[in-house]
Amino acid sequence: MSEVVLYETREGVATITLNCPETRNALNDELLLGLIAACERARDDDGARAVLLTGAGKGFCAGADLALFSGGITPDIVEEYIQTRYHPLMTLITSLPKPVIAAVNGVAAGAGASLALACDLRMMADDAALMQAFTNIGLLPDAGSTWFMARLVGYSRAFEIAAEGERVSAGRCVDLGLANQVVPAAELLETAHARARKLAQRPTLALALTKQAMHAALNLSLTDAIAYEAKLQRQTIVSQDFVEGVTAFVQKRAPNFVGK
Repeated sequence: MSEVVLYETREGVATITLNCPETRNALNDELLLGLIAACERARDDDGARAVLLTGAGKGFCAGADLALFSGGITPDIVEEYIQTRYHPLMTLITSLPKPVIAAVNGVAAGAGASLALACDLRMMADDAALMQAFTNIGLLPDAGSTWFMARLVGYSRAFEIAAEGERVSAGRCVDLGLANQVVPAAELLETAHARARKLAQRPTLALALTKQAMHAALNLSLTDAIAYEAKLQRQTIVSQDFVEGVTAFVQKRAPNFVGK
């Protein structure tokens, strides 16, 4: 049996691939635990300075495997599952000290949309789509979707997308701010890897702290956000990459950041 989550590091980029194409990478226990393990590996991988997340086959992720809802499922089981599987995964991605790009092929639906939205950047194939499919089966959005959507597009748009449960095309995702770029489907992985490789050549510590500061700023006043920036800047000012960046600027050459 093949691995349900693939992991490869190349040119400073860790590529994590959901590898259950027969189910369009629907999230079951094995796949979720595999994703958590892969994200932890990427976090600790010194050879990876950026992360690329994608799905094998024709779909990025179809959302939760509905087989989970068969049998003796109870409200307590559902609540515990969201807390013990989705919460650790989404927290890992949003706190990963490296930029994370989602390369969305096909449809990212339900919790699969949450997975894509947890990433720092989203690149979508021209035939891809996001879909908040929860209400189509009588559920409310979970796995962080309400948090991500409301912050990315505002309450009214987020509610519209969630309540109507329709496919949101890649082009409209860019227009709404749910995605950063649309590329031809055949070029998605190559283009996404090139963009991740470019980020991997940037000052990794500065990017990690930028990510940390921006997430914090969502819940801070301007005064507190500036104070938090000042606190984090103490780390960058003593980094090798800051010294290299200033030296390269003075010498009028491209910097060679090492990620420290």
